[in-house]
Amino acid sequence: MDRFLCPLIWLRRITHCRGFGIQSPTDYWLVRYVINEHWPYYQYASFENGDDWLTRKLGRLYFRMANWRQPTVIDSDGYQNYFHAGCKKATFGDSSELVRMTLDGDYRQRLASIYNKVYDDTVLIVEGIWRNRSFWKELRADERAVITFDLYYCGIVLFDKKRQKQNYIINF
Repeated sequence: MDRFLCPLIWLRRITHCRGFGIQSPTDYWLVRYVINEHWPYYQYASFENGDDWLTRKLGRLYFRMANWRQPTVIDSDGYQNYFHAGCKKATFGDSSELVRMTLDGDYRQRLASIYNKVYDDTVLIVEGIWRNRSFWKELRADERAVITFDLYYCGIVLFDKKRQKQNYIINF
């Protein structure tokens, strides 16, 4: 990701800042206090280990997501130090609580296996949706994906069947 492209992406999404236009109190809270939280958390200083800016930005988001969900098992093939800092009790393995997937390799097969075990509290993070917008549109259109957050660099999918289907674009 080119560092000079980021200001253009941010300007294009400026109307989607800080939860503007989100009517659901739950979704508004998630955007304001988890996704776009700007206050420094207690672990941020320990993450300054030479990662590039996008890895740090996504890692901090994953830290806040783990801190919010407090899962017992996290399914991720990367960012373990960020996830573990957000939830010390969590282990890594095959999970349906908090799942992070990338759009590398056979990601459609991976998504099919995730869909087989999702429940209402499952949170799926799909990294790299800016590389494959058509796949992200397919995922948003799926009836199992109820609430989706498009952060450009990654997407967050919630599967709560009691809620009405909603898609949000967030300036992250």
